[in-house]
Amino acid sequence: MPIAKLKPKTTVPREEIVIARQMHQALVLHFMEGLTQAQIAGQLGISQATVNRLIKRGRQLGLVEIKIKSPVEPLVDMEERLLALGGISRAIVVPTVSDNPQTALQAVGEAAARLLMEELGDGDTICITGGKGVSAVVAGLQPPRRFDVEVIPATGCVQGKHYTDVNHVSTLMADRLGGRSYQIHAPLFADDAEQRAMLINMRSVADVFKRAREAKVAVVGIGSILTDDSSYYDLHPSSSTDRAAIERSGASCELLAHLLDDQGRVCDYSLNRSLVSLTLAEFASIPMKIGVASGPNKAGPILSVLRGNHLDTLVTDEATGARILEIASKEGVSA
Repeated sequence: MPIAKLKPKTTVPREEIVIARQMHQALVLHFMEGLTQAQIAGQLGISQATVNRLIKRGRQLGLVEIKIKSPVEPLVDMEERLLALGGISRAIVVPTVSDNPQTALQAVGEAAARLLMEELGDGDTICITGGKGVSAVVAGLQPPRRFDVEVIPATGCVQGKHYTDVNHVSTLMADRLGGRSYQIHAPLFADDAEQRAMLINMRSVADVFKRAREAKVAVVGIGSILTDDSSYYDLHPSSSTDRAAIERSGASCELLAHLLDDQGRVCDYSLNRSLVSLTLAEFASIPMKIGVASGPNKAGPILSVLRGNHLDTLVTDEATGARILEIASKEGVSA
């Protein structure tokens, strides 16, 4: 009866074990402890050429995985998730550096100002709304040179608080950029639709809106409606007493003083029909539309504007972005 022979044990040659150990040591010393190849050679008692070969071979064998962690990685992830909601082609999210809403808005305004500088060229026209957001953009402008640009109001004017006066804001922006501004000599709200038509067709007003329609860039705020701090109630004296009618209209936000519902559609509300402003259809024809907004009360309004596809770019802060995504998730929108 033949006797079965046991296969001899296969052992890794001692030389290969030594090389594998040296390779591990060289990789740790180089990638984790930051030593140079010359320092590793001295520590391990081998030549620098050998260290070079060990490191190169270790990388070829996939023994080294390099992962770069960036402090802006969470912001980039949030920007991608906001884009996934639809309605915009670019999102810029800045860190929320403070619980103070003014400080947060200042950071958002500075980011929007930097974006505007990147996109702006001589001969361009910018149309703007009034509002705290656009005023923050103006405050954040630090142009590297003078720009031969025009700044045009996109709406009629409301005098009173400096940020509601679009003529005041457009003048400040033009001064900062070194360009020139156009003033609109018409109120934001006419008494009725008939008077609106008359105002819109006045030569001086019609000229301003023609220039606004031909703008390359629009910079606009996004207004909240259902909170007591809403600046919409600074725009028209009767709007605060008409709060019940505004709520019945289904309004959830404001864009160019148009009240919109939660899907970004224009509400059936009387003041919408007397607005002296670019229509949203006219606004849509502007190539680049930048919306600027910050604060927890702006999250719902921003989401409504996104759903209405009214903007190309959103600039906001991290806390507001998180709230937008939270609302969208609760409402069953994929983020």
